[in-house]
Amino acid sequence: MASFINVLSRLTPPPFAAPEEYDGLEYRWKLFVFRPAYFKNEVFLLGALLFYVVFFFVGQSINAKKAEKWVSGYRDLLKRQFSSPDVNGLVRDGHSDFFTFSTGRRNVESLHTIFRLKPYHDLAQTVFLTVWSLVDLQYSPKNELQLDFKLFSSALPHDFVWAVVAKDELKNIKDSRWDLTFTKASENSNLPPNMSIMSELADVTEAIFKSTAILDALKDPKIAPYFRSLSITDQPRERPSKLSTPEKHVILSLVCPSSSHVDDLNDLVSALFPFIDSLTKVSLRPETKTKLKKVRETFEKTLKVEAEQTKKEEQAREDQKAARRKVEEERVSKLSAAEQQKILERERKRSIRKSQGKSVRKV
Repeated sequence: MASFINVLSRLTPPPFAAPEEYDGLEYRWKLFVFRPAYFKNEVFLLGALLFYVVFFFVGQSINAKKAEKWVSGYRDLLKRQFSSPDVNGLVRDGHSDFFTFSTGRRNVESLHTIFRLKPYHDLAQTVFLTVWSLVDLQYSPKNELQLDFKLFSSALPHDFVWAVVAKDELKNIKDSRWDLTFTKASENSNLPPNMSIMSELADVTEAIFKSTAILDALKDPKIAPYFRSLSITDQPRERPSKLSTPEKHVILSLVCPSSSHVDDLNDLVSALFPFIDSLTKVSLRPETKTKLKKVRETFEKTLKVEAEQTKKEEQAREDQKAARRKVEEERVSKLSAAEQQKILERERKRSIRKSQGKSVRKV
């Protein structure tokens, strides 16, 4: 105990000793005296705190204004396309994530507009991202904007995964989009040189370009700084662990433009609606349909095998627990009545403690 008190005494700063003579700036009010010269370090600490607070609010405002500018710029377009274009308005999820929800349109069950912006409000994270981008030249954080159209099943008669992807996204896109692992990247002469096709089969690409008019919008040079990918998919973006009903989506991924360039993407976003409506016209050859179906059946079999394996492993763990319980019960049954009573009392107290812990967590 003495050694602990000795350590504390060393850590405790000595009391402030005011000099008898002071000829600096001084403020007096009744019994109070303030001498600024004694608070030099505190001035720097207060300045740093003030900078952090200002940085937080300015960064938060930058992100909010960026999202609000996009929403206001495309509100009229969404009003023409959806009966409920702006359900609940712009919803904030933290200080850098925002989203809007639209519904009520032919062929489109819903549209989620999702903003994942850089953490301008977080000084530490901003410094880290800046330094890391200098260390790893391949790392380039972006202000992400995604338009996720969930389609009615009748809007797309076939099951496939297809995408147009900016070439600088090809290296890492499969890390965040498991569904695109179904595809292979290839060049296409109809696209601008900065874009590539990711498709399961060449017939899918031919059928889409033949049945839709999206190429004109993709060739617009104004979209080049912001375009990341345009995809059609019947698979989830993360690898599923069990079988589920497929959902069909058209997803446009962009770099969120600055407030002064929001209109640069107007033609591309407007072209998405006739593009989605024309997907019903996409016609694939019978052999293409067969190959696409076979790929999905193979993956479904893989999921079933994995589910059965997981079930067997869980059953094996339960069997081991049951075997241990049986051995313990047999051991206890051979003990005297007094010892059995002690064990039962110990188990009862353990159960009470567990139930008390659960009730505290619920509160």
